[in-house]
Amino acid sequence: MRYHKIDAHLFVENRQRLSERLPPHSVVILLSNDRMPTNADGTLPFKQNSNLFYLTGIDQEDSILVLAPDHSNDKLRAQLFLTETNSHIAVWEGHKLSKEEGTALSGIQEIHWTSNFEGSLKEIFTECDQVYLYQNEHLRAETKVQTANERFTKKVKKDYPLHQFNRLAPLLYDLRMIKSDVEIDLIKEACRITELGFRAILPVVKPDVWEFEVEAEYLRHFLGNRASGFAYEPIIAGGANACILHYTMNDQKLSTGDLLLMDVGATYGNYNADMTRTIPVNGQFSARQKQIYNAVLRVKNGATDLLRPGCLISEYHLKVGAMMTEELLTLGLLTSKEVKNQDPKWPAYKKYFMHGTSHHLGLDVHDVAIENKKVAAGMVFTVEPGIYLPEEGFGVRLEDDIFIAENGNINLMEDIPIEIDEIENLMNH
Repeated sequence: MRYHKIDAHLFVENRQRLSERLPPHSVVILLSNDRMPTNADGTLPFKQNSNLFYLTGIDQEDSILVLAPDHSNDKLRAQLFLTETNSHIAVWEGHKLSKEEGTALSGIQEIHWTSNFEGSLKEIFTECDQVYLYQNEHLRAETKVQTANERFTKKVKKDYPLHQFNRLAPLLYDLRMIKSDVEIDLIKEACRITELGFRAILPVVKPDVWEFEVEAEYLRHFLGNRASGFAYEPIIAGGANACILHYTMNDQKLSTGDLLLMDVGATYGNYNADMTRTIPVNGQFSARQKQIYNAVLRVKNGATDLLRPGCLISEYHLKVGAMMTEELLTLGLLTSKEVKNQDPKWPAYKKYFMHGTSHHLGLDVHDVAIENKKVAAGMVFTVEPGIYLPEEGFGVRLEDDIFIAENGNINLMEDIPIEIDEIENLMNH
């Protein structure tokens, strides 16, 4: 792994917090993600199941966690199953975890090879009534393939039809919403590396530079600082490309007079940063660009002030929409008549700002959460308003990552330049 080893105490505590929420005679079974195929004998880079990582710190494929916290046999209360390596695998794929390394990373003492999994499960199931299994319940999930956890759910229900099966996702999602100090430090490191990348690209961005060259410069600095890479497919969008919300082609040449919108973040220790900055390709904002930029910045700052303990996200989005409406009226992009006659289901401001303002952030970029739960200390959110003007050939989005503290919030990206004067000065000196 590229990142520094995470103290196993984090994962011990996470398992303990989950165990405290389970009814008596329960078992939790969680599998790693599959290594996904491409074509011929190719595979995509492996990405661990974030819930398994949250509970174990294990980044290796074909791993299984089994928790049976009150089992009479204390050796069966927490088990981690890993694939047994051999000389052939070592030659072709490299090092795989030993049992001792599995313990060091996870804090789990009982490490076994996956070949022993089925036999262990039989013994556990004789004492357990409630079985907790995982299925992705994220509201925006669109899964077209059957996952390892879904395949296992189908199998175990067939093999043990008289047990009571339960949803693991709500328990884990509720836990993962509140980040520990160690998790916040990991997110901070992802933000710090993201800042290094942003500052490095400022002197690189000039007319006739390609979007993918900017992307490459970010990646160079991310990897050079122990990030695993990008937290998500980066958006490096010059000119009107910024008005395509999920633009990831990054294959156009930058032109003088254009703005460059960059939605990019590093991932460190599987924890993610999510930043957006919009800068002038020639190092100088035009008067019109400044007008739009400052409107977005005011909404971002106002939204950040709203995002405090006790806030309900659904109400928060309504208030941010009202802020944006006022800015668009001032800019002359909306008329009072349009606002008066707007459809409440799709308010008038959505013509220029059509996406949400905030989402949870953590092990997943759009992190898991229990919907409509009030904002609480320990949560981390993005704040990312934007105004998109395809007819004028540019868009502006600004995004920071916000940690909710007991008495307010802390901007984890406060050191990343965002004010117009600072950006222009850095690009021209």
